[in-house]
Amino acid sequence: MTLDQQFAKITARRVDLHSAEELKTRLAKSIAENKPLRIKMGADPSAPDLHLGHCVALNKLREFQDCGHTVVFIIGDFTGMIGDPSGKSATRPQLSREQVLENAKSYQDQMFKILDPARTEVHFNSEWFGPMTFDKVIRLSAHVTVAQMLARDDFAKRYAANQPISLVEFLYPLVQAYDSVMVRADVEIGGTDQLFNLLLGREIQKAHGQEPQIVLTMPLLEGLDGVNKMSKSLGNYIAVNDTPKDVFGKTMSVSDDLMWRYFSLVLCLPEEEIAALKAAVASGARHPRDVKDELGRRIVAKFHGEAAGAEASAEFARVFSQNQLPTDIPEVVVPAAKIGILNLMVKAGLAPSTSEARRLVQAGAVKIGEDKVTDFRLAIVPQDGVVIRSGKRGFAKIKTANGVSP
Repeated sequence: MTLDQQFAKITARRVDLHSAEELKTRLAKSIAENKPLRIKMGADPSAPDLHLGHCVALNKLREFQDCGHTVVFIIGDFTGMIGDPSGKSATRPQLSREQVLENAKSYQDQMFKILDPARTEVHFNSEWFGPMTFDKVIRLSAHVTVAQMLARDDFAKRYAANQPISLVEFLYPLVQAYDSVMVRADVEIGGTDQLFNLLLGREIQKAHGQEPQIVLTMPLLEGLDGVNKMSKSLGNYIAVNDTPKDVFGKTMSVSDDLMWRYFSLVLCLPEEEIAALKAAVASGARHPRDVKDELGRRIVAKFHGEAAGAEASAEFARVFSQNQLPTDIPEVVVPAAKIGILNLMVKAGLAPSTSEARRLVQAGAVKIGEDKVTDFRLAIVPQDGVVIRSGKRGFAKIKTANGVSP
């Protein structure tokens, strides 16, 4: 691949680039010396699942690999026990080492659904921070000032609002920056909310006599609410490990306006193809729902294969377009004795609590068979095979069992 081809592929869809000239120079040297660049990205395993928001940067890493470069993925098992508030107004809760390691294992299994393992190095930053002595921490801290730290937007806002900022949080960007020194990163990738930390990596590399890394940031993907960054804590996410049925169903709930961002950032569809789809919708040649169906099928196929994408699409059409029942309704086993509708919904996993079940009933979202439930005080005698439905995606089939405790 030529220099121009690599540069175009690598810089597609990006937001910040520090700097274009440095990247071209580093790519030219890589080609001349037949030596791959080292592309760094880090992730703190604060939760066990990756979601489509993480895939935006992972897709970019894969494009670097397709150009012949090496991805250096940092599992922040050390920094994960500190907590990074990037883009947040409070400190992220600290995790135990056991939680971090369990989540890290899950991360690795999922990221290789996108990355090429043969071109990926995985490091845990406890490799170098675990044995680091306190005098080295102090010497490292001497490379940055409090004024520099307060230049970070979220720190500045919290400081101005008299909200607490711990010294541990000040250390976090420094720790992330030192990762770049240890792996000799040529390029670091992150979301736009990581720009300060990534740029600090350049400064720390310079202080250690290394050529500073190029910084490239990717957009933050909006979640299913269409407003906030995709996040597990907000519940507006599609997880990489979601079932094909859930991935497709959640994708179909994305707004018509937002689906173009998913085509671009999740599927990496070229802009000219997206423009052609938009034109087809605008002219009436294609219905937005059909285009969204294509989006759902392609996202499912990305993680589960094309057959799973086609099957998820067909099942969705069967249930929602043709108003039929799903083929794989889970059973809820209950005693053959009268039970309140709210307790039944909780037992069936259709609501996390009786208060949420009551809300669903009052919203008119609950059916038993074909009958809508209007009274949250309703009690029924369960019958085998009867289906209880909650909302658009919640189904459970009743199975009675004598002797089962209520």
